Amino acid sequence: MKTHMGLWIDHRKAVIVLNSNPEDEVKVIFSEVEKDPSSPIPEDSQDRKYQNQLNVYYDEVIGHIHGAESLLIFGPGEAKGELQKRLANSKPSEREVDVETDDKMTDRQIAAKVHAYIERQKAMLG
Repeated sequence: MKTHMGLWIDHRKAVIVLNSNPEDEVKVIFSEVEKDPSSPIPEDSQDRKYQNQLNVYYDEVIGHIHGAESLLIFGPGEAKGELQKRLANSKPSEREVDVETDDKMTDRQIAAKVHAYIERQKAMLG
């Protein structure tokens, strides 16, 4: 049986939905990413710190989705594309990844969208 997952992500929060009938399993991950424009630390040092924080965050998210054979990544900003690139560069696999742009959503809306995606995936497979 194929494992299908969905993931709503921005730089502050990731909501991972794994469909395990009859209920969805939902995991929320909060990032430690922050950028303080009023900080006395030089901007290039802040940028390096910010990028390191993003890397830790993305690695944690990837750790939770590693078993997915099909994955929907969606969200409002750049995080979805950044994560998709990390997935492609880290371990090319047979995983099918779909990426969509979506606005802010509640956890319930996210779960409903992922559930619809999973049902479409199952229907395509027969």
